Amino acid sequence: MDTTTDAAVTTRGLVKRYGANTALHGIDLDIPRGSVFGMIGPNGAGKTTTMRLLLDILRPSAGELRVLGETPRLGGAALRRRIGYLPGELHLATRVKGRELLAHYAEISGPVRPGAVDALADRLGVDLGRPVRSLSKGNKQKIGLIQAFMHEPELLVLDEPTSGLDPLVQQEFHAMLHEAKANGQTVFLSSHVLSEVQQTAHEIAILKQGRIVERSTVAALREDAVRHVRLVVAEADAAAARATLDALPGVSGVAPAGDGPGTVAFSATLDAHVDAFVKAVARLDVVDLTVEEPDLEEMVLAYYGTDLTADADAGDDAEGTTRKGARR
Repeated sequence: MDTTTDAAVTTRGLVKRYGANTALHGIDLDIPRGSVFGMIGPNGAGKTTTMRLLLDILRPSAGELRVLGETPRLGGAALRRRIGYLPGELHLATRVKGRELLAHYAEISGPVRPGAVDALADRLGVDLGRPVRSLSKGNKQKIGLIQAFMHEPELLVLDEPTSGLDPLVQQEFHAMLHEAKANGQTVFLSSHVLSEVQQTAHEIAILKQGRIVERSTVAALREDAVRHVRLVVAEADAAAARATLDALPGVSGVAPAGDGPGTVAFSATLDAHVDAFVKAVARLDVVDLTVEEPDLEEMVLAYYGTDLTADADAGDDAEGTTRKGARR
């Protein structure tokens, strides 16, 4: 397998089978060092399986992979110390305090800068002096994030990292990701919520039933995504506005959207032809115009159609066979 020094993660034809079920069907990935890469898909699409293969928690049925230039199976504990991992299903020892638990993880992960743990705890707002069993789900998730970040690993592998976090803490987490990237660290995170990934990732892969169905930069997705528009014109221009919208390329779903004193409103959807749209409606007597932010969620859901639930159920059956036995 050809690899380059710029790749933190490289996979070729990665396959994982659980008996008769195939969770991954030939995944090819190249994640550059120093980047934030997001993997999107419904629960059970194969995101967790992919991450566990990278950490040698699972072994591939076929294909090849390199993580930080090494084969996970041969890299062993030394390679894993260069990685920070947050599992999607976080299980913590509950009879100890948060600080004691993190001290234990530090012995496994390697050197942690003095003060790094306390600084992360302050940022995330978690009391490390409390027993883990007394913490809420969100605070346990914060402990998990601290153990992943605290040794400043070359690669962060984060499976559904904001699960249970309130919006303010999510913002702080996003800031931590930007700082990690600025420091040259690589981040590979998964989510079934696109809005979470698009705030931080430069590039994403969309996973469906164990296959990558789309790989693109977030910027390119935005350019291609559908926008919802609402156009309000003077009543005298209503017929001309309707004719203009119906004739424009990339405009669909034109429909009346109410009226007011001397005005008529239309709603529609618009693809990437924004420039042509703006120039065309500029010739009308426009009272108001609203062009919403590109709805990337709709675009991603279009890849799944009516199979979204089926995808999740099929993947859950396959991935679930390993969850109890997975090691951190």
